[in-house]
Amino acid sequence: MQLRFEGAAIALIGGDAREVILAERLAAMGARVKVVGLPVKCCQGIEKCTGIAGGLQGARAVILPVPGINDSGELYTAFIKPPPVLSVELLSVLPPGTPVLVGVARKVLREMTDNAGLKLIELMKLDEVALLNSIPSAEGAIQMAMENSDITIHGSKSLVLGFGRTGVTLALKLKALGSRLTVVARNADQRARAAAMGLEAADFTRLGPEASDADFLFNTVPEIILGEGELKGLLPSALIIDLASSPGGTNFKAAEKLGIKAILAPGLPGRVAPRTAGRILAEVVPRILAKELALV
Repeated sequence: MQLRFEGAAIALIGGDAREVILAERLAAMGARVKVVGLPVKCCQGIEKCTGIAGGLQGARAVILPVPGINDSGELYTAFIKPPPVLSVELLSVLPPGTPVLVGVARKVLREMTDNAGLKLIELMKLDEVALLNSIPSAEGAIQMAMENSDITIHGSKSLVLGFGRTGVTLALKLKALGSRLTVVARNADQRARAAAMGLEAADFTRLGPEASDADFLFNTVPEIILGEGELKGLLPSALIIDLASSPGGTNFKAAEKLGIKAILAPGLPGRVAPRTAGRILAEVVPRILAKELALV
C-alpha cells in the first residue's frame, strides 16, 4: 500500500541537500511540507517559510537536520547564515506528543523536547537508517583521508576508534583497500567481532602504542579520546579524521598546537553523497511519520 499524507502539515527545518530530497518526496506523497532554510523548488505541497515560528505553526510533525542543533540551539544548515536558533518557546506551540525527528540529538535538544512535551525520535539509533548511512560516511572519510595525505591507503597503518555501525563499515573498507588496520574498542564483544572479521583489535589501554606509528586515525567515539597526551605520541605526519558528532573526540586545539592535522567531519553523507543519503531518509522517514501520525 502506498503511503499518502493527505495534506498533513510537516515542518522541515534546516538541513542540507538530504533534506531537499526528503521534502520533495514527502510533497509527492501528499504532505504539506513547510520548509525553513532549504532551497527547494516551489511546487505543489511545498511551502517556504521565512522563520522557525512560521514553519512550526500547525505542523503535525517536525523534521530537524540529521546533525540536529549545537549547544547554543543553532540548527545545522548548509544554506543560510546565520543559522536559525531553536528554542523551547518555539517548540511549545506544538501539541504535546508531536513527533520530532532528528538524526542525532544532543542534550540541549533532548531537554527542549522534554520540556515541551514532544516525542523525540533519533534516526541514527535506528539500524535501518544508521547501517545504510554508514556507507557514505565510511566512503567520505576515506575520500577525505586521501585528499589530505600524500600517501596511499594501501600499505598505510590505520586505526579505527570505536566499532559501532560506522566503525564496522569503515574498517572493512580500509582493510579491502590494503591498509594495515587495527580496531580500538572498549567493548570486549566488539573486539571479538572485529577479530572474527579478520581484523586486528585492541582495547583503549593500548591506544598509545598502537597510535604511535599510525598514518591515519579515524575516530567514531563521541567523547574526547585523543587528548593532548595521546596526540603527543603520534607521528608528525599522522592524519586524524574525526567522524563523531560535534565537538568530536579530539582535542583540536592541542592538535593544532602540536602540528597534527585533525579534521572534524560529522555529517559526511550530506557532503559527499547527498543524493544517496537523501534517498535513505526519503525511504525511511515517511514510514516513521505514517506510523506516528496513525496513517497506517
